[in-house]
Amino acid sequence: MFQEMQEALLKGKKAEVEGLVDKALASGLPAAKILNEGLIKGMETLGELFKNNEVFIPEVLVAARAMNAGLVKLEPYLVKDKVEPKGVIVIGTAKGDLHDIGKNLVAMMLRGSGYKIVDLGIDVSAERFVEAAKLHNAGIVALSALLTTTMVGMKGIVEAVRAAGLKVSVIIGGAPVTRDYADQIHADGYAPDAASAVEEVGRLLA
Repeated sequence: MFQEMQEALLKGKKAEVEGLVDKALASGLPAAKILNEGLIKGMETLGELFKNNEVFIPEVLVAARAMNAGLVKLEPYLVKDKVEPKGVIVIGTAKGDLHDIGKNLVAMMLRGSGYKIVDLGIDVSAERFVEAAKLHNAGIVALSALLTTTMVGMKGIVEAVRAAGLKVSVIIGGAPVTRDYADQIHADGYAPDAASAVEEVGRLLA
């Protein structure tokens, strides 16, 4: 059944994923097992395919939507069973940046990998990142920028998180962002794409 679920997820078959999750729940399987063996394994495979250029952003988006649909079915059971997320991640685009496709993709991949996502959306100030990180006891603040003009604002967000004394790692990404720039502004992590973001978050929270 889990194999079927993973295959349906990779093909972006939303209704099929929902049906298989319902079937697994009806057969008495624990929600955590369905999440880990079905959805998360499927997302891990998707991440590998994406990194190897075997699938591209449109396929990842439809697969991630199918995964989200399965997750919606599982969430009430995970809450009831007191299954804790692997960590809490506050994510958003830097102040002035209105581009969110990359950020949404990263959020979907991370959600599918078992993390709780607090999505602040676009054009997010340093203050809002700090407030949300405090409020939700986040382990990671994830910043995205598509423009070189908004990328420079990431430095202020990193500094605000540090000034607030939060024990939070900051990870950055987006088209103009590089590993060198991440080092320059003292960000804890950098990811060139959504699949790498999942790996980098895992490394930072380990």
